[in-house]
Amino acid sequence: MKHDALTQILDALKLRGSVYFHTCFSPPWAVRVPAFGNVARFHMAMRGGCWLAVDGVDKPIRLATGDLAVIPHGAAHILSDEPGRPAAEVDEVVRQSGYTGEGALYYGGPDEELACKLFCGHFEFEEGSVHPLLDALPAVIHLPNTQTMNAFWLEAVMRFVASEVRAGQPGSEAIIHRLTEIIFIQVVRTFVDREGDRAGCLAAVLNPKLGRSMSKIHLAPEKPWTVESLAREAGMSRTVFADRFTNLVGMTPLAYVTHWRMERARRDIRETDLPLIDIAENIGYSSEAAFNRAFKRQFNQTPGQVRRQGPAVPA
Repeated sequence: MKHDALTQILDALKLRGSVYFHTCFSPPWAVRVPAFGNVARFHMAMRGGCWLAVDGVDKPIRLATGDLAVIPHGAAHILSDEPGRPAAEVDEVVRQSGYTGEGALYYGGPDEELACKLFCGHFEFEEGSVHPLLDALPAVIHLPNTQTMNAFWLEAVMRFVASEVRAGQPGSEAIIHRLTEIIFIQVVRTFVDREGDRAGCLAAVLNPKLGRSMSKIHLAPEKPWTVESLAREAGMSRTVFADRFTNLVGMTPLAYVTHWRMERARRDIRETDLPLIDIAENIGYSSEAAFNRAFKRQFNQTPGQVRRQGPAVPA
């Protein structure tokens, strides 16, 4: 069974990893990747280096061989051999290169000895997903090769994924999705190890005590949780638990209970044919009217409006 809070949250957010291509960019070159919501794009420098400039971030970041960068909120960004170089849109780069989806994407000048080889893809979450964990992610996460906890393992995984992309054998797509999801989890772990409490909700999720209480909420949202009962699950005093939970997660423990109940209800509304009253009772509401009010406060839509929209469509 899935008892840890991070796994439960990522399952609820429907994390899915995907790969675009691996590149061979030779100087001079600059590529602009447009903004896109609901995805966290990533780039790993497999050989050589480049600059990454993310919209809304003051300074460009230098990616060296083995470095991994994640842009969690889908912001537009530019990859280039030198900062400030005029950039071509990624769709135009793909067109000019004649890239067919097989092998590497070649672009730029003729000198491949100076080429930057990147591995590019994204982590995707279900459309409309809302969770403090996503809000806690910064505009960009840069993990230098020397700072990743398992640098050699991470690079080996990326190389294996790249080989699967090139091979295109039966089952490759499933392997690529699973491995890229593992990469995201490793990024989160390493980020929290580096940032500590500054990682906010991420730090709470990975904290053994707070994470245990969150996991209990996830497993049984219908229970009549109180701050006292959640503090007991965490093995902490009521006051210390409430203060630490609120400071890291950004909401009180009982507000988080309501938040998770509504996320659980939204999933069931979109993925099942259960009557709304049954969904309400499954998360601890005996009154459909009270459930409707709480649901609308969180999503600015009624349960009936969400159901009429039909099942979620992957991004």
